[in-house]
Amino acid sequence: MKYVIVGTAGHIDHGKSKLVEALTGTDPDRLAEEKRRGITIDLGFAFLDLEDVRLGFVDVPGHERFVRNMLAGVGGIDFVLLVVAADESVKPQTREHFDICRLLNIPRGLVVLTKADLVDRDVLELVRLEVEDFVRGSFLEGAPILATSAKTGEGLDTLKQALLQMARQVPAKDPARHFRLPIDRAFAMKGFGTVVTGTLLSGSVRAEDEVELFPSQRRVRIRGVQSAGQKVEQATAGQRTALNLAGVELSEVQRGMVLAAPGRFRPTNRLDARIVLLESARPLKNHARVHFHQGTAETIAEIILLEGSQLAPGASALAQLRLHAPVLVLPGDRFILRQFSPVVTIGGGVVLDALAPRHRQRELPQVREFLQTLEHGSREQVLAALVRRHPEGMTLPELVARTGWLEHEIRQVASALERTAELRVFAGGAGEEAVILPADAFAALRRRLREAVDQFHRQNPLLPGISREDLRSRAAASLRTEVFRAALEELCRRGELSVAGDLVARAGHEIALSAEEAHAKEQIERAFARAGLAVPAVAEVLGRLPVEPKRAQKILQILLREQVLVKVSEELIFHREAIAHLRALLADYKAKNGEQLPVPAFKELTGVSRKYAIPLLEYLDRMGVTRRMPTHRVIL
Repeated sequence: MKYVIVGTAGHIDHGKSKLVEALTGTDPDRLAEEKRRGITIDLGFAFLDLEDVRLGFVDVPGHERFVRNMLAGVGGIDFVLLVVAADESVKPQTREHFDICRLLNIPRGLVVLTKADLVDRDVLELVRLEVEDFVRGSFLEGAPILATSAKTGEGLDTLKQALLQMARQVPAKDPARHFRLPIDRAFAMKGFGTVVTGTLLSGSVRAEDEVELFPSQRRVRIRGVQSAGQKVEQATAGQRTALNLAGVELSEVQRGMVLAAPGRFRPTNRLDARIVLLESARPLKNHARVHFHQGTAETIAEIILLEGSQLAPGASALAQLRLHAPVLVLPGDRFILRQFSPVVTIGGGVVLDALAPRHRQRELPQVREFLQTLEHGSREQVLAALVRRHPEGMTLPELVARTGWLEHEIRQVASALERTAELRVFAGGAGEEAVILPADAFAALRRRLREAVDQFHRQNPLLPGISREDLRSRAAASLRTEVFRAALEELCRRGELSVAGDLVARAGHEIALSAEEAHAKEQIERAFARAGLAVPAVAEVLGRLPVEPKRAQKILQILLREQVLVKVSEELIFHREAIAHLRALLADYKAKNGEQLPVPAFKELTGVSRKYAIPLLEYLDRMGVTRRMPTHRVIL
C-alpha cells in the first residue's frame, strides 16, 4: 500500500475538521477544549483508505493564535487541501496558510470550497472565481476547485476520487534513506510508557531499533510501532507513525524534537540558507531576530545577511541563521520565518549548510560562491566544494552529517571525482573511517613530507631517519592519521622515501660512519650488552669513547632509534637483550609463583639494587608487562 500525507490549510471555522471527519469518519479534534470551543487548537489526525492508497490527514488549526501549531503539522505533507468556506471566501488566515505552503515548496494540492449548502450557485461561482484569482501564479494554479458540504455529503465522492488521483501522482518515497521523524506529539500511555507521534519523513523504523533523540543525541530503543492505530512491524517514509520509546520519561520528550538514525547526524545552532521575504513583509534588517519554524521545531533566530545590510520585501538573499536552541536540520529542509513582534509570517527559506561555521567579513565572497554551489550545483560539484573547504580531509560520517546522503552515494560521487583527479579517497584501516581529501591538498602534503625528511637529514647526518611521529608533527600535524599514512605509503611506492621500522628516510639514504664512529658505536653497544641489568651510567660509557661528546650522543641516538638500546629512564639505558631476558624471567616467575610480584621478590629475581629495580618496574608498567598495586605488582 502507498502512504500519502495530506494537510489541511485555511481560515478558522472554514470547515477543515468537519471535512476531514466527513471523509474519514474520524473527528480530528481530540481535545476537550476543541470540542467545547468548536475550533481546532492543536494538530489532529485521521486516515482514509482509497483502493491501494492510505491517506493520512493532518488537520491544522486555522486561528491566527495557533499558527505555530499549524506549522508543526504542515511539514512533511505530500499535498495540501486549501479549504475555503463558500460563505466567506478568502480570509486572512487563508492567505497566511497559503503563504506558508508556498514557502515550504509544497508541490501540489486541491482547493475545497466547503459549506456549499449555505450559498446559492451564483455565490458559489463567484467564490470559485475569487479563489482562481487568489492562487494564480502559484503551485495551485489550475488545480481542481471542488465544492463540498460536510453536512449534506455533496461533492465528497468527487473529492475522494480527486484525492486518489493526486495521491497516485505523489512520487514513491525511498525507505532506504536515513530515518527521520519530527515529533509533533508526546504522551504517556498506561502500561506502555512514553509514546511519540510524527510524520515519518524518510527511511523506516522497526520495533527494537535503536534510534537517536535530537537535539539531546540520546540513544533510545523503539519498543513498538503503530500506524493508523494499528500495530505494525515496520513503518516507512510517508506514514503517520506512533512509536513507543523504552526507558524514556515523558518529561524528556517534547514537540520539536526529532528521532533519527543513530550516529548519522548532528544538531546545529547555526546554519546557512537561502531566505525569501513575502511581498507583504516589512524590510528585514541585518541581525534581526525572528521566530524560526522547521518541521515541528520552533526557536528564535538571529539573521545575519551575507548579501547587503537589508532584505527588501519579495526579495531573497543568502543568510546565516544563529539559533537560540539547537535543532536537527539537513540541506534541502525548508523553514518558515515569522516576525518577532507582532508574530506574523514574513518569509521562509531552504537550508544549504546545516553545520555552518561563523564567517568573517573578508571571507564573504568565497562563502557566497560556496553556498551558490550547494544551492545549484550537481552532486559532484557539491561534494567537491565541501571537501575543498576541509583540506585536512573529511570522513564518510562527517559527509553524511553535512549532506544527508547515504554512504554508498558519497562513495559513488567521490569515486567519480577521483577519476577526474579532483579528490583522493583513502580507505581507513581497522577502526578508522575512509577519508576524502582534495587532490591538490594531498599533493602539497607529499611535498611537505619530502622537504621535512630532507631537512632532517641535513640537520642530523648521523641519524638514519626521522621518526614517523616527528615527521607527522612537522609536516602533517592537522591531518588525520590515515591521510598521513597514505601519503607516506605513496611516496614509498614512488621510490622517493623509505620506511624502516619507525624511521622514515629519503630512499637510498645511508649513514656514512667514519671508522672512528663505527668503532665508537660498537663500544657503546658492547658496554651495555655486557652489563646486563646492572648497567653503567650513560656519561661513563660515552666518556670512554674516542669521539667528542656531541658525536657520541648522536651515535647513542642511532642505537636507540635502531632499538638496539632501550631507554628506561633519563639515567638508565639497557640493551634490548637484557630487557628480553627480563621479560622471560617474569614469565617464568609467573608460571611458578603466580602473578603477584612484590618489589623484594623482583630485586631477588633480577639481582639488582633498588636503584635499578624501581625504574625497571615503572618501565614494565608503561609497557603493560606489569601493573602497579598498592603493595605489589601484578604480572599481566
